[in-house]
Amino acid sequence: MRKFTGMVLVLFALLVVSPVMVNAQDCPAITVAAPQDVQAGAYPQQYELAEFEALAGCTLSFSENPNMAALNAEITGNPAELEPVEDRLPAEPLVVVPYEEIGVYGGTINGISQALESGTSGILSWRHVNLVRFSDDLQTIVPNIARDWAWNDDFTEITFFLREGHRWSDGQPFTAEDIDFWYNDNKRNEAIFAQVESVWVFGGEPMTVEMIDATTVSFGFAVPNPNFLTFLATTWRQPFQPKHFLSPFHIDYNENANELAQEAGFDSWVEYFSFLLPNSDWKDAPTPLIRDETAVTVPTLESYITIVENSTERRFVANPYFHMVDTAGNQLPYPDRIQEDLIADREIWNLRIIEGQVDLKNQGLELADFPLYAENTENGNFSLQLIPTGGARHLTYTLNYGHQDAVLREIFNDVRFRQALSVAINREEVNELIYLGQGAPIQWLPADHTAHPYVTDEQLQNFAQYDPELANSLLDEMGLTERAADGTRLRPDGQPLVLNLEYALQAGSPEVHELMREYWGEVGVRLELQELQLEVWRERSDNNEHDLAAWHGDGTSSPGLASGVLNNRTVPPFREGYVVEWGDWLFTDGAEGIEPPADAQRVFELVEELALLPIGSEAAAEVGREIVQLHVDNLWLIGIVGDVAGPMVVHNNMGNVTTHSFRAFDYYWNLPYRPFQWFLRADS
Repeated sequence: MRKFTGMVLVLFALLVVSPVMVNAQDCPAITVAAPQDVQAGAYPQQYELAEFEALAGCTLSFSENPNMAALNAEITGNPAELEPVEDRLPAEPLVVVPYEEIGVYGGTINGISQALESGTSGILSWRHVNLVRFSDDLQTIVPNIARDWAWNDDFTEITFFLREGHRWSDGQPFTAEDIDFWYNDNKRNEAIFAQVESVWVFGGEPMTVEMIDATTVSFGFAVPNPNFLTFLATTWRQPFQPKHFLSPFHIDYNENANELAQEAGFDSWVEYFSFLLPNSDWKDAPTPLIRDETAVTVPTLESYITIVENSTERRFVANPYFHMVDTAGNQLPYPDRIQEDLIADREIWNLRIIEGQVDLKNQGLELADFPLYAENTENGNFSLQLIPTGGARHLTYTLNYGHQDAVLREIFNDVRFRQALSVAINREEVNELIYLGQGAPIQWLPADHTAHPYVTDEQLQNFAQYDPELANSLLDEMGLTERAADGTRLRPDGQPLVLNLEYALQAGSPEVHELMREYWGEVGVRLELQELQLEVWRERSDNNEHDLAAWHGDGTSSPGLASGVLNNRTVPPFREGYVVEWGDWLFTDGAEGIEPPADAQRVFELVEELALLPIGSEAAAEVGREIVQLHVDNLWLIGIVGDVAGPMVVHNNMGNVTTHSFRAFDYYWNLPYRPFQWFLRADS
């Protein structure tokens, strides 16, 4: 017996109790602010078409952006002539209830970030879609690309029901074949992935994906997996790829795929195919346009499609086949374009913001700049929100416990060294100087205490006191008593104890690193700093060429901890800038890398167990407690200041931008607050 979602039950009830509509009428253009007595649907602030028409007693007719034909002409590879909007929409479009008012079409939203794949582009969340997403209550998972879903009785299979007539941005049909292709021809292809990525492995077995018909697809798991929907609602990974576009570049579909790759400047079909994928997977990654400005853009299901991309800017235009409409039947999104300027200099960022040249920005803004923004809201014609971030902006430091240098590796793996570095930090001073006294001088933990009440005050204060005397005592106890003339301690081999911190600006405020250099230097540990572009930092850390890593603590506030604890830094930190050798050992069953200590292996086991437990259950909380305590005992990550709020700038020309209750990667930045219904006021 299947467990169907509430959507089906609501529609069934309507068919039973609603009178037959003899004279259909125009639908009321309801908003969240003015619902006009129309009953709420199965999910907050949205309806399926039939559900809305039944509850409102109307028939919805559709309208489009009057500029859509011109916008479509800018999308390389799209059909020259567009069908009427009712033919471009799915048979069952998603009906979105705007927050304040029905928007108006037109205009360009102006954004800003540092560089391609710099992690400072909130725009990637403005246009993101997945099968499901979180509502703005951050509790309810709602339909998006999928119109519905059903679990089997033991949560080992979930079936998704897609929208009939849904199309990619180039007008080609989107079907279950595109999900089957994404997984079985891509993720399960050993030429592309030597092994299935761990996020798709449950109970030690890769999940299965089976296409049932054009609009029905099932995901199967070796063990009960009740958290899978939560994962899809929070991840940047999209479980679909445009088969019609990508299959000519796949050797299983085209025996000449290698020749095509070589013509495009790649060595093999795998290299070329993999290059094409990120645009439909990780949205901040460069698209083919970065190599060839005339390239056909990979089709998308998102609200906007990239048409220009280079080292100074990205431009997007509205997707003519986007699957959402408002309650007046207007196809979304409202704005014509998004313009994203790529500027590395944060002073220029701030100048543009205070002059009113940026329409919306939160990702990448630092609390230290809040006073500057607050002083210029009238001059720049913008409003300002200060949004809680939980543990998401908690800057952390992680030593490379698998360092190539055996001497450093031994030092780093002594917990006393981590404890010494931690108590050498004056967190109160960091909070005042960098975070305006608004944060909490606490230790980082893999479960944000604001979301997981089992975290104790004692755990939050674990080696978080400022005690340089204790730091010196711990380092002396390790035998690091000899010093150079400048006061730097000497390693057992007589070399100065120097740590090189290579960091990307995405990690957080560089001023914090400057303070770490001062604090650690005072106890005889020299810290050298070097800023790198994000892609260079990732390359060096992935090659195990780093001493330590700095990053923020996103992932700790996710529902039930399950999603967050699965990320690379909390397991307990593996891969991607943390401990590559530990990760390699675990993911190759000991064939490569360095064996982690028993506690680290235990965390990995617990994380796999946690992922399969129901969110909010006592069993999940019990596992979470053990994971947290293992982090407390080992101090693998050193936190500085938590509970740091983040500013968001919203130009007053922006409509339907609601107050954000939380700002974090954990919920994919702006996505729960429905950027697809934002608009630019006509008089702006």
